[in-house]
Amino acid sequence: MTRTEIVDTDAGAARITWHPARKPRLVLAVSHGAGGGVEARDLQALAGVLPGHGVTLALVEQPWRVAGKKVAPAPKTLDAGWRGVWPVIGKQGLPVVSGGRSAGARVACRTAGELGAHAVLALSFPLHPPGRPEKSRADELLGAGVPTLVVQGGNDPFGRPEEFPDGTDIVEVPHGDHGFAVPKRAEITQERALEVVTDAVVQWTASLG
Repeated sequence: MTRTEIVDTDAGAARITWHPARKPRLVLAVSHGAGGGVEARDLQALAGVLPGHGVTLALVEQPWRVAGKKVAPAPKTLDAGWRGVWPVIGKQGLPVVSGGRSAGARVACRTAGELGAHAVLALSFPLHPPGRPEKSRADELLGAGVPTLVVQGGNDPFGRPEEFPDGTDIVEVPHGDHGFAVPKRAEITQERALEVVTDAVVQWTASLG
């Protein structure tokens, strides 16, 4: 049974949608990107799969989304919203994996150390703005300081898998764009593309202990 919870943060009211596992061994908290919410296809696919593998999923909507705004605020405001939900997410006394898609992945990386995250899941990490590879955000990714898994579309304009630093633990979604959408002509279906995402996260979370 899913449930939602409103949490007051320094950036406003955030919303957590809980997808609980029956016998959880860890919690994965994931926030959305700057251009969408927790209805993103990959986040919903994880919600359908992870609780069956002992992972309670907390989908976090940043205060700007809860307030109905169309444009994401500055990174420091996103970080403040994330910090504000962390005590609630940690109440179960389980290890917490910090995660996000796109801008949410940047937040997870930037705050992992200070919040004591067990690990970081970065979905569609925006390594650089489209067409601007010189403006790399690799330092954010490498600075997480905990085990980090990147799941990246093979055709992501914000950074293709081969552009990431050597040693990055990365899983490629063939032909996937920034939202893991695959073209109809691709040799894998949209359903299979999402299975690549969920299979990778299930295996990785199982390896975390």
